[in-house]
Amino acid sequence: MKNQGGPAKSRDNRESLAQGAEPAFLDAVLAQARDRILAEQAPEGYWCWPLEADCTIPSEYILMMHFMDEIDSALEVKLARYIRARQTQEGGWPLYYDGHFDMSASVKAYYALKIVGDDVNAPHMAKARALILSHGGAARANVFTRIALAQFGQVPWRAIPFMPVELVMAPRWFPITLAKVSYWSRTVMVPLLALCSLKTRARNPRGIGISELFVRPPDEERNYFPVRSITNYVLGKLERVGFRLEGMIPRRLRSRALDRAEAWIVERLNGTGGLGAIFPAMVNAYEFLAVRGYGPEHPYRRDALIAIQKLLLVGEYEAYCQPCVSPIWDTGLVCLALMEVDREGTKDAIARALSWMRDRQLLDAPGDWRDSKPNLPGGGWPFQFENGHYPDLDDTSVVAWAMEEAGDPAYGESIHRAAQWVAGMQSRNGGFASFDADNTHYYLNEIPFADHGALLDPPTSDVTARCVTLLARAAGDGRYREVIERAIAYLRSEQEAHGGWFGRWGTNYIYGTWSVLIGLRAAGIGHDDPAIRAAVRWLLSIQRADGGWGESNDSYHDPATAGNGARSTTFQTAWAILALIAAGETDSEATRQGVRYLLAHRAPDGLWEDGDFTAPGFPRVFYLKYHGYARYFPLWALACYRSRATR
Repeated sequence: MKNQGGPAKSRDNRESLAQGAEPAFLDAVLAQARDRILAEQAPEGYWCWPLEADCTIPSEYILMMHFMDEIDSALEVKLARYIRARQTQEGGWPLYYDGHFDMSASVKAYYALKIVGDDVNAPHMAKARALILSHGGAARANVFTRIALAQFGQVPWRAIPFMPVELVMAPRWFPITLAKVSYWSRTVMVPLLALCSLKTRARNPRGIGISELFVRPPDEERNYFPVRSITNYVLGKLERVGFRLEGMIPRRLRSRALDRAEAWIVERLNGTGGLGAIFPAMVNAYEFLAVRGYGPEHPYRRDALIAIQKLLLVGEYEAYCQPCVSPIWDTGLVCLALMEVDREGTKDAIARALSWMRDRQLLDAPGDWRDSKPNLPGGGWPFQFENGHYPDLDDTSVVAWAMEEAGDPAYGESIHRAAQWVAGMQSRNGGFASFDADNTHYYLNEIPFADHGALLDPPTSDVTARCVTLLARAAGDGRYREVIERAIAYLRSEQEAHGGWFGRWGTNYIYGTWSVLIGLRAAGIGHDDPAIRAAVRWLLSIQRADGGWGESNDSYHDPATAGNGARSTTFQTAWAILALIAAGETDSEATRQGVRYLLAHRAPDGLWEDGDFTAPGFPRVFYLKYHGYARYFPLWALACYRSRATR
C-alpha cells in the first residue's frame, strides 16, 4: 500500500506546487539535490565538474603526441573512439552538440583518426572526406588549423599569416603588441609565433599526411586568405609584403626575439597549472620548450607536460581532453546556490569552500593586467586552480559576491580587495571585460591571423553586470556609486532591440539577460524600469510550449534566432527563472511553468542533466559544455522560487 500511494502523493504535491500553495514536494526535491551537490564537494572544499569542448581538443592532443613522437598508444585509441562517436550523420564534426559542419574541426578530426590508424576507405572516413571536399577542402580551414598542417608538412608556409616572433619586442606605440590583445591570445601567440618563425616540423613518426583533403594540390593553392572586409584586404596586402621580406630580418634580432619569447613563457609557465592554464597555450609552450632544447626531464618541460595531462578525462572505453578547468567559477556559483537552498544546513560546506577560495586570492602577484593598471592593488581570482598572472573580473565578482552573501566578517578584507580591484578595472566606456581594461583595438580582428575574430577582450554585458552585482553589494556606503552608474549606462546602451542582452560567456541572450537583470536588481533599479520591462516581455515571448526555455549556439551566427533553439534546456530555463524573479515576476504564470519544467526533468540522481553545450569560449569559433551548469543552476532557481513565491 505504501508503494502504491507514493507516486500519487508526488503528483498531488507537484500539482499543488504549480499553484503556488504546497511547498512539501519542492522541499523534498531541493533537499535531495542539495545532498547530491554536497556529496560532490572535494575534500579540499571546492567543486569542479568536467568542462568539455568539441573534437578539436582531443584531435589536437593526438596531433601533439605525433608532433613530439611521444605517443601513448592506449590513450590515442580512447581519444579516437571519442572523436568517432561524435561524427555527425552528415560525415563531419560540429563545434557543439547538434551544430553545423565545421571545416577546421573536421579536418583535425579526420587527420587525428588517420594518424591513429583509421583506414581512409572506411565508411566514416570516406564520408568525412567527401564532406570536407564539398566545402572547398582543407585549404578553407582556419589559420590555427593551417599552422598545424604546415608543421606536419601538409601546406606550404605561405599558407600561414606572417606574424614574426619579433612582435614580442614591439614597442607600446606599435600597431600590434602583446598588450593590445587578450590574455588568451597572448599566451597562445607567444610560443606559436616562435614555432612559426622557426618553421618547426612535426616528427610525425608514421609519416601520415592528408593530401586527399585538398581540392587542388596545396602548393598550387592561391586562395588561403579569403577577404573578410576592406580593412582585412588592405592588412592582407601588407602582411604578404612582410612575408616576402622575412628573410631580411637580421639573425641577431631573431635570436634576441626568441630569447625574449622564451623568458616571457618561462615566467608564466605556472608550474603544473600550465601557461595561461588553457590547453592551446600549454601545447604550444610544451612544443617550444622541446624545440629550444629543454630535455624531457627538465622541470619546465616536465611540468608543462603534467599540466596538459591533468586536463585528460580518461574512461574505460574513451577519453577526451578538457580545454581548461573551472574550480573557482563552479565553487563560487555553488556557494550562492546552496546559501539560497539551506544556509544553516550547508554552512560547514560553504565555510570550507569560501576558505579554500580565500587562500587563492591574488593580492600581490604579478599579472599582465598591471601593464595598463600599474598602481592598482591586486585582489582578483583566476578561473582555474592556478593562473597567477591572469585573474578575471567575472570569477572575482562571483567569489566576492558569495563571500558577502555569507555574511562572515572573516571575509571582509577579501571582499574589499576584490571590489577595489574590480572597480579599478573599469574600461573607459563604463563596461568591464574579463581580464583587461580597454582591450578594444578592434582593427586587430581584421589582420589575417585573426580569422577567428576573437583576438580581443572588450567589455561585455554579462561581465559588467556581475561586476555591478558585487560593487552594489560590497559598498553600502556608496563609494563605488560613480563606477556603478557608468556601468549601468553601458548596460542600457547594450540592450538589444528585442529587450535582451548578448551573452559573451554563456549561451546566449538568455544568459546575458539573466546576468543583467541580477545586476540591475542589486543596483536598486526598480522593477518598473523600462529596460527591465522590455527584458521581461522578451523572456515571456520566447518561453516554449513545455514551459522551459532553450537557445541554440546558432544565435551567435544568426542573431535573428536569439532565444530560440530546438528544445528547452534545464540550465537555460533556470537562467530565465532567475531573471524573472529578479524582475519581480516570481508569482507569474511563466515562472511557475518554468518551475514545473525543472521539476519534471530531473535525472534519477535528483539533479539535472543536459547534452547541450552551455557557453562559447569564442563565439562562432569555439564552444563549451560546463557539466556543472545543469546541476547547480536549476537548484539555485528552484531555491529562489521557494524563497520568494507567494504561499
